[in-house]
Amino acid sequence: MTTPEAAAAPARLRAPANLVSRRARAYWAVRALPLWVVVAAAEVVVLLATDASATAVTTVVAVSAAVALAHLLVMPQWRYRVHRWELTETAVYTQAGWFRQERRIAPITRIQTVDTVRGPIEQLFGLANVTVTTASARGPILVHALDLAVAERLVATLTDRAQLDGGDGT
Repeated sequence: MTTPEAAAAPARLRAPANLVSRRARAYWAVRALPLWVVVAAAEVVVLLATDASATAVTTVVAVSAAVALAHLLVMPQWRYRVHRWELTETAVYTQAGWFRQERRIAPITRIQTVDTVRGPIEQLFGLANVTVTTASARGPILVHALDLAVAERLVATLTDRAQLDGGDGT
């Protein structure tokens, strides 16, 4: 949430103030792990099916392991620094992405629905994703990897504010 002074400022596209949950880093790493298990399994099958030299096998395994390790260590930290969100009196702001970063703003008056989504891995980490659907053709605004309690407060606050507006979100 934000200070009253910041809430009174006119809505403009800017970097949101709040980071996602600290547990998001471990969640993103665990979620990426199955990809690397599949890659390793495919490499094993290919290397066993071919008459590859020991040097070739060692090289392929070493390169894959290095890329996997870099991905599993760097990606969650990078995403944690980029993914942000903020709720003001007039709008919801988000920033997401990895290489291609996107900032979005949705005025409270445009909100139609607010949903919480928790898959099995999010549940394991105590996280939730909030989806704010608006009348925009661009699609919903997504706030990923929030602590469950923070997500529940955000949903309640957004729902209350959207109802106070009295509009239909269009």
